[in-house]
Amino acid sequence: MPDRGGGPTGPRIRVGRPSRRVRTLLMTLAVLAVLAMAFVMFAGFWTDWLWYRSVDYSSVFTTTLWTKIGLFFVFGLLMATAVGVNIWLAHRLRPPLSAMSLEQQSLDRYRMSIAPYKKWLLLGVTALVGLIAGASASGQWRTWLMWVNGVSFGQKDPQFKMDVSFYAFDLPWYRFLLGFGFAASVLSLIAAALVHYLYGGLRITSPGARATAAATGHLSVLLGIFVSLKAVAYWLDRYGLAVKSSDFKATGNWTGLRYVDANAYLPAKTILFCIAVICALLFFATLWRRTWQLPVIGFGLMVLSAILIGGLYPAIVQKFQVQPNEQAKEAPYIEKNIEATRKSYGIDDAKVTDYSGKGGTGNAEQVRKDADSAASYRLIDPNVVSPAFQQLQQERKYYQFPSTLDVDRYTDADGKEQDTVIGLRELNINGIPKSNWINDHFTYTHGYGVVAAKGTSTGSDPAGSPDFTESGLPSTGTLVGDYEQRIYYGEKTEQYSIVGGPQKELDYEENGEKTTSYKGNSGVNLANALNRAAYAVAFSEPQIFYSGAIGEGSRILYNRTPKERVEAVAPWLTIDGDAYPAVVDGKIQWIVDAYTTTNGYPYASRTTLGDTTADSLTDNQRAVVAQQNQVNYIRNSVKATVDAYDGTVKLYQWDTEDPVLKTWMKAFPGTVEPKSAIKESLREHLRYPQDLFKVQRELLTRYHVTEPGQFYSGSDAWQVPDDPTNKDNSAVPPYYLSLKMPGQNEQQFSLTTTFTPNGRPNLGAFMAVDADAASDDYGTIRLLRVTSTVRGPQQVQSELNSNADVAEFVRNLRGTDSDIEYGNLLTVPLNGGFLYIEPVYARGGTSNYPLLRRVGVAYGDQTVFKDTLAEGLNAVFGVEGEDTGEPPPEEGTTEPPATGGTALEKAIADAQKAYDAGQEALKKGDWEAYGKAQEDLQDALERAAEAEKSAGGSDAGDKNGEGQQDGDQGS
Repeated sequence: MPDRGGGPTGPRIRVGRPSRRVRTLLMTLAVLAVLAMAFVMFAGFWTDWLWYRSVDYSSVFTTTLWTKIGLFFVFGLLMATAVGVNIWLAHRLRPPLSAMSLEQQSLDRYRMSIAPYKKWLLLGVTALVGLIAGASASGQWRTWLMWVNGVSFGQKDPQFKMDVSFYAFDLPWYRFLLGFGFAASVLSLIAAALVHYLYGGLRITSPGARATAAATGHLSVLLGIFVSLKAVAYWLDRYGLAVKSSDFKATGNWTGLRYVDANAYLPAKTILFCIAVICALLFFATLWRRTWQLPVIGFGLMVLSAILIGGLYPAIVQKFQVQPNEQAKEAPYIEKNIEATRKSYGIDDAKVTDYSGKGGTGNAEQVRKDADSAASYRLIDPNVVSPAFQQLQQERKYYQFPSTLDVDRYTDADGKEQDTVIGLRELNINGIPKSNWINDHFTYTHGYGVVAAKGTSTGSDPAGSPDFTESGLPSTGTLVGDYEQRIYYGEKTEQYSIVGGPQKELDYEENGEKTTSYKGNSGVNLANALNRAAYAVAFSEPQIFYSGAIGEGSRILYNRTPKERVEAVAPWLTIDGDAYPAVVDGKIQWIVDAYTTTNGYPYASRTTLGDTTADSLTDNQRAVVAQQNQVNYIRNSVKATVDAYDGTVKLYQWDTEDPVLKTWMKAFPGTVEPKSAIKESLREHLRYPQDLFKVQRELLTRYHVTEPGQFYSGSDAWQVPDDPTNKDNSAVPPYYLSLKMPGQNEQQFSLTTTFTPNGRPNLGAFMAVDADAASDDYGTIRLLRVTSTVRGPQQVQSELNSNADVAEFVRNLRGTDSDIEYGNLLTVPLNGGFLYIEPVYARGGTSNYPLLRRVGVAYGDQTVFKDTLAEGLNAVFGVEGEDTGEPPPEEGTTEPPATGGTALEKAIADAQKAYDAGQEALKKGDWEAYGKAQEDLQDALERAAEAEKSAGGSDAGDKNGEGQQDGDQGS
């Protein structure tokens, strides 16, 4: 019996196999571990399938899945076959083994060690490379679908006369195939060379021939395939020049051919293609010649040619032909770049008009009158007043509003279209009184109601609060009528909720808690045990599987932000950063703008979406969701909606001519509804998207110039100015505003921005696009190119900051522990000049939210700072009210004001009367009467303060007046 340990004289230790019970236990644990890992992978797949089925976009899931699986297996098998066949062939072509040298004797040990495992080793290597190649290929599913479904652009590039679809859809796929071919040939070459070396086909130190004839032929064929692929690469590189990016010092970022490309690189690529073909034939010829002498010479010639023809020659052309007369040489190519770039970004139809900017010399009264109709001046800044919405309309701590509200258009009670600032009262999970799993996911499940305010009014509150047209909990008002107020899907709703089961939800609080149970069809049913187990694993929350709060009818809601839902059902779209809500046909609908993009439009300069769409308001919530960040073609081809109650996602075709959208509609049939399916009630709320506008304005800083010489010199280049009200040097955001551009008879809901000359603070241009989707002029870009030296936004802001009235206002604010906060600086063309309007807020003191206190107005060389917009316009145009600084009298008021004690008594009596009337109107919900009463109250309080000042009691009067205002605000 053999000794099992310890040595000849040591104790014997008996080592036996584990008992059957232990082996069974270990095997059971191993099986369970494998099953657990398998179920974890299955849970991710199964929950994805259930979600896509719940939103009726299962075809997107299946098309994407089968495409990925197909690419994985096809290219994985191709790679595994290529490498495996070459390993097998190298092994079969091995010479008879004879240890004739020390090199072969040392290799003999390795040959013997792997001999029993050759088949397994072959399978392992091929499986590994196949898995890697398949995984890489499956990531190209978009490239494959665009290639196989691509439609024609109907436009040809100016150099090769190829349809744009070749560069957008075909060339990316050909490049992927080429890259795959290179990878397969290189891996096969390395694997074959190692096997040949291991079995003696290749020798490094042994005497005699370095390679057998069989090894020489085999490796030569592989090298010939590699060089053949290089020839194909040289040929495709010719077309790649049309979409190649380069740094052109005259213009910065450049895409397309320049003089040196057309006259040096292009012929060089053709010559190198021919040399590579000849070199490949020489490698294939070794099958008969059995020598590498000619192929190696040919390969060396190809490398030398690549250096001289492909590198040195273009550099000589650039140095001695182009640089001495660069502007003339590059002019034809600059012209092609300008034309392609303007077309690819949709700015080729921009209407450019020269505009003095100095202002006309017309009658001041007439200009003042024209100012009233030039625009609907939005004094309520959606970027500033969110805290006011939060303080005045939050109602409960577990509700919240977005930090930046939205601007939309609604028809008021008088039938007039009104620019409206709107926000939804969404759920704030961090504000739940007692946070636990049931409260977080079962009880507090949704927000409640729309809150809206007139964008053009300071409001009836004398403190300067917004003039709410929809408010309260539940929301009431005269703006949108009856609608479903529950908000289960929103920009702030990122956690999952489980609804519709035995656990009741908190609906809202009004004289106690009101409960509800979700009645929508959204979400995934959790009544099935398999579904519950899958979601317990996917969400790492085991309570989902066994909790008694989940029962018949329970549904799980997740992927609840509008952008997240649209991006999931249409993963081929780029999503605008700003989804906005609208009440349409009794439902709150999130409207999401979506873009089709490509990086392959010939000659069109590229832009980086993340950088171009950033401004002083961009945050994680408002950032663009891009599939590819570098693009040189973009269209707002899809308008999407997400129902805030049931999460229904609808995609509507908006750009009916876009070939990229047509391609994706072929790939995913039935997912995008036709443009004719958009109801008029929805169309009224569609608008021109901000991110597309920001991309276009960035391109127009250079591409408003169409003359190549001027474009080359950059003498008329613009820049997007920094936001003058923001200190982080970020770009000024575009503003939605209803205004009349020169030549228009009526106000149009527009998206506007300003430009300054490159490196200068004065105004260079003003840009507006008709943003109302119901308008025939929707999407029309109008540019006013300023021909005079006119103050720019930063200069106007600087002058306003140094205004004496502003300085006094700031000193008074500091006495009340308040800070000044500037709103949006609006720019409006008027009578040949530009009118600047800026609301000014006070924040702090007795309230921690901004209150509209003053308005800054600038026109021509004048800058004023007044209590109201009417006063500011009067003052800046030098008409009524300028001498005294008092606002014009109210219409219908003819009685002279009382003085002394009589005035004080009358003012106090009027104030009490107005206050009582306001309270009565508040009880009835009559907001129009309430607004009128608050206006009367403000007037009475101001008269009381003036009367007390005249009586020598100004200090007491001020305090009394402030106390009454605060009391009114609190009531």
